Amino acid sequence: MLRTPVAAVVSAACALTFAAPAGAATVLVLDPSGQVVERQDGFLPPADPIPSGPRPAARPSPSSGARTSASRRTVRRELARLARTGAIDPATRDRHLATWSAAQKALERLRGRRFRELRAVVANLDDIAARGGLTAGRLPTAFETVARNRQWWTNGPLLPAGRRVGFKGSRLVWQAYPGQGLQIQWLGTFGKANGLFLSGKHDPEFRELLDEAAAHASPRADGVAWESWFWFGGGRPPWASALGQGTAIQALSRGAIRLHTPAYFDLARSALGIFRQAPPRGVRVATKAGAHYLIYSFAPRMRVLNGFVQSLNGLHDFAALANDDEGRALFADGESQLRAEVPDYDTGAWSKYSQTRESDLGYHTLVRDFLRNLCRRLRDDSARAAQAQTTPGAAPRPVPDPGLYCDTASRFTRYLRQRPALELRSATPRTPRARRRVTVPYTLSKISTVTTSVTFRGRRIAGRTVRLDGGRWSLRFTPRKAGTYAVSVRAVDLAGNASRVQGAVRVRPRAAQR
Repeated sequence: MLRTPVAAVVSAACALTFAAPAGAATVLVLDPSGQVVERQDGFLPPADPIPSGPRPAARPSPSSGARTSASRRTVRRELARLARTGAIDPATRDRHLATWSAAQKALERLRGRRFRELRAVVANLDDIAARGGLTAGRLPTAFETVARNRQWWTNGPLLPAGRRVGFKGSRLVWQAYPGQGLQIQWLGTFGKANGLFLSGKHDPEFRELLDEAAAHASPRADGVAWESWFWFGGGRPPWASALGQGTAIQALSRGAIRLHTPAYFDLARSALGIFRQAPPRGVRVATKAGAHYLIYSFAPRMRVLNGFVQSLNGLHDFAALANDDEGRALFADGESQLRAEVPDYDTGAWSKYSQTRESDLGYHTLVRDFLRNLCRRLRDDSARAAQAQTTPGAAPRPVPDPGLYCDTASRFTRYLRQRPALELRSATPRTPRARRRVTVPYTLSKISTVTTSVTFRGRRIAGRTVRLDGGRWSLRFTPRKAGTYAVSVRAVDLAGNASRVQGAVRVRPRAAQR
């Protein structure tokens, strides 16, 4: 079978973008002296929003009581065990013990929120050790997280949710998660790597970032993963994400070609493990069509479109750049399932973030961009396949039709300009009367900020302003007198497009008492 020339595939895959940042992101950088400098990072993608209702950062219970305090696994005992069994050398043990002791001493001095943030990080590591999860391969990330949190909360300012920070001498991207301290943001880190790659002018920095991130690849799912070490949306650490992992694989594959470093391909190949295995170790959920790759390994029933699409972009690029058959198979499994899922995320007026809620503006444009990138990849694949057919004896691989992804991305762009559709329905009861509640149903086509208003003789008597998803809603009021009441509903969608509908409800006098 004749293979498509690798050079052509490499050129196309390297040219495709990864949702490049529209502008520079602001990052607070802390130096060893304790000074904080605000810097603009033009390669860093926007910060992820914090999900609603994250788990409180109370110290986890290490065990159910089966172990006594004398036999319970602790961070110190686990480090001693790893050194005793030869998994780490004494110098590594001593270095991490010093980091742990410094954090404990810092907690004795800190108060308020600074104490709570560092305590949460310490408690997470203590819990992982108690459950037997502190392996030699996880030590670099575990103790880097403790050390950087001690450094920040003893020197740096308090931070709002989602604030991106960094440390002088390091290229990793950190983000503030209230109640969970600072955490390495892997999507941001590898997104920045892609930004450096796409600039074409920062290869030394690109290499430094990839090498630093490579040191934090932890053993997982018979491979490696860039794990997150904090409670998030109810998920217990450490957990993995197809979104971050796919972006890591993509950046490493680009680095292997641009920087002439085949070892990056080897690391990316090891990172395929979570795409092979089911949760909670992996992110693969087998389906009739193929497989869905989860945004969170701890949430097997949660389906998020943007994470799924970008994981496939990453797998596609690895398969193309490394000419890897397993990468192609994993991409094909996911793409078959994505093709079945995509229509369910299009409401006809906006995109859905998950099966249960619509996207906010940032996620709407993000998933549009990810779909657009997948469209371009498959179009390029189709063009190469068509060219290969003209070669005698060629047997090109079948390429999925890009039309669904191209058309969906185009509709998502169009929705950014369309006004929300509003329609008032007939009031109930059919014969409204004074001093009895009246309900006026209305339909809304997409997520919007909605202002309802009921006026009587020029005076507003009811109404509210609230953000609502698209669907069927109701305006309720209780008229005190008979007469005609003016009803108004105004909706402004997340892109600023506005619509308004008006109506009237004739209210009859209160029924005579018998």
